[in-house]
Amino acid sequence: MRRNETPEGKSVRLLRVGEQVRHALSEILMRGEVHDETLAKHMVSITEVRMSPDLKHATVFVKPLLGTDEEAVIKALRTNTAYLQSEVARRVNTKYAAKLKFLADESFDEGSHIDRLLRNPAIARDLDTGD
Repeated sequence: MRRNETPEGKSVRLLRVGEQVRHALSEILMRGEVHDETLAKHMVSITEVRMSPDLKHATVFVKPLLGTDEEAVIKALRTNTAYLQSEVARRVNTKYAAKLKFLADESFDEGSHIDRLLRNPAIARDLDTGD
């Protein structure tokens, strides 16, 4: 493991820049700086930003609060990508302006699915070790 890597093998720099991009996007959306009707009607959570090793691409995972109209929100973000990229480039000081790619964050759905499975009486019975 290199000195500048986390135990998961990710570069600290990639994680730091990803967090800076996440904060910048969150701030832009929170302040309503994107003039889009769909985005104005929804609170959007930027759950994670994963940067490519060359910092030229950022995959942005988003989740509308309450989980409603997810497809419409992602479409609106994609429609306004050029504006968002320019604003992020202005706020996050990197050599290149990262190209943003917006995806729905499915981790919450997976987590609640696993939680429902674990609460299923048949599965709970199998997991009970009888200690």
